[in-house]
Amino acid sequence: MNYHVIYDGNCNLCVTLVQLLENLDQGRIFDYIPMQDEETLKTFCVTSQDCEMGMILIDAKFPERRWQGSDAAEEIGQLLPVGNMFISAYRAMPGVKWVGDRAYEQMRDNRYSWFGKRSSTYKSAYPVGCAATSSSH
Repeated sequence: MNYHVIYDGNCNLCVTLVQLLENLDQGRIFDYIPMQDEETLKTFCVTSQDCEMGMILIDAKFPERRWQGSDAAEEIGQLLPVGNMFISAYRAMPGVKWVGDRAYEQMRDNRYSWFGKRSSTYKSAYPVGCAATSSSH
């Protein structure tokens, strides 16, 4: 694993996107921490208040390198095969990044009312600290 993804494990949209990423990556690049796992977050000096600003991506080798919100989503996209091409095009179009940032903020702030809240926290098949396995979800 090279990067830790901190996501809202109670948000339907967030969990769906994590599951998509899990299927694409199979634990090769990313592992996952639900923001509800406060004990694990403490090891990365991440608070629940930090999580309110959106998903967080942490470089496992250099934990001081972090991205949050739409910047984290873009960085994840860049790390995926062929993703760099799409993210570069997205960032190159005038005004599109600004619109994307505002859209992310709206989704973040309205995620439960727009997409629903899970009755239990989703825990990834690729949790932080575990080597990639071929286990099913």
